[in-house]
Amino acid sequence: MKKLLVAGAAAVLVAGGAGVAMAVPAEAASPVQIYRVYYDSPGKDTRSNASLNGEWVQLFNTSTSSKNLKGVKLRDKTGYTYTFGTFTIKGRKSVYVHTGKGSNSATQRYWGRSQYVWNNTGDTAYLLYPSGSVADKCSWGSSGSSKYC
Repeated sequence: MKKLLVAGAAAVLVAGGAGVAMAVPAEAASPVQIYRVYYDSPGKDTRSNASLNGEWVQLFNTSTSSKNLKGVKLRDKTGYTYTFGTFTIKGRKSVYVHTGKGSNSATQRYWGRSQYVWNNTGDTAYLLYPSGSVADKCSWGSSGSSKYC
């Protein structure tokens, strides 16, 4: 029997009965992280493109080097998914993913939806690697209109 004990930034794998312990490095945090989610766009929820684009997720590259996001996904609890095509985020820069339609640029991306994604009553934003594993996530409840993650 093996147990994985996690404490702080390291983990220790303990082999049951053998008294052997070996260090296992903790999984590194993704350099690209969810920084803020604006889940309740200003004003009435009219589903106008301006209102849809008032709903967005800000991703921030904490690294000083550029990161390729091709195949990276942004998803909510329901399963609505935005997948990055060919896109590189520069070091120490942000990109905003808006729900509605618009022209993509180095700092603004558009999902192209005609309905809202993020629930005002609580939801979770997931940033997923192309493999499907979680790079980062951010959850919120029913108060406020945005969340710093």
